[in-house]
Amino acid sequence: MIWTLTVNPSLDYNIQLENFSEGMVNRSQKESITAGGKGINVSVVLKNLGINSTALGFTGGWTGVKIESMLSKKGVDTDFVYLSQGDSRINVKIKSQTETEINANGPVIDAAHVEFLFMKLNSLCHGDTLVLAGSIPSCLGFDFYTRIMKFLSDKKIDFVVDATGNLLLETLQYKPFLIKPNNHELGEIFGVKIETQDQALEYAKKLAEKGARNVLVSLAGDGAVLLAEDGSAYKCAAPKGTVVNSVGAGDSMVAGFIAGWNEKHEYEHALKMGISCGSASAFSEGLATFESAMGIFKNLS
Repeated sequence: MIWTLTVNPSLDYNIQLENFSEGMVNRSQKESITAGGKGINVSVVLKNLGINSTALGFTGGWTGVKIESMLSKKGVDTDFVYLSQGDSRINVKIKSQTETEINANGPVIDAAHVEFLFMKLNSLCHGDTLVLAGSIPSCLGFDFYTRIMKFLSDKKIDFVVDATGNLLLETLQYKPFLIKPNNHELGEIFGVKIETQDQALEYAKKLAEKGARNVLVSLAGDGAVLLAEDGSAYKCAAPKGTVVNSVGAGDSMVAGFIAGWNEKHEYEHALKMGISCGSASAFSEGLATFESAMGIFKNLS
């Protein structure tokens, strides 16, 4: 069973403008509303690939009800903790000459609701996969992921962690099955600039030495690399295409890797599925579909 955790999900209000002018009245060309959050994106793409997962996290207020309703319509199973106070946040994504995001803080999550989430997590079984994705609100403390991993440490869960900085580094002591920094995030950890696949593999090895079993590094237009648990290294060039939307591309890569690994348990296949799904999302306005991902996959060398 695959589970995803989005601690602070959102309704994303997507606005497309021809030109965005600060301090002026701007008229949109197109708007849409989607359920947002890194773990949620993973669950949606997995569903698009025909793989079931259950989305966990916290929701609240009318926005929380809307998030769950939108996921239900997509066929995604959910088991959120509904907060007694506060509303799930609304984030604004502006697409114009550049992409601009305005992310809200979200509701305060108290100890009683955290305990309820841990009760749900306790139902996970040996061999399940749990995706821990995104940032943690300050009300939960920056050790929240490690608390979860420690709580489940006797169950042999395959943890997938998509986080940044110290939040990611602290999880390595629990030997996550997969981590997925991009080249900028990887460089920030070690105070270097990573521009090539070989550099990415060099620093991926340092994270493996700290405990990560598989390290997947995305490099945008330069493709992706994988340092596998058995020490083997794999490179994949980026497919050709026009980037329309970068939001959710990294989450889609995580979903594709999980899908590819579950299908064949072959590292190269999982990497290609990951980059296919990530690119399919980047090349379209929405998240990767089975058709768009497979169209890219069949043309990868």
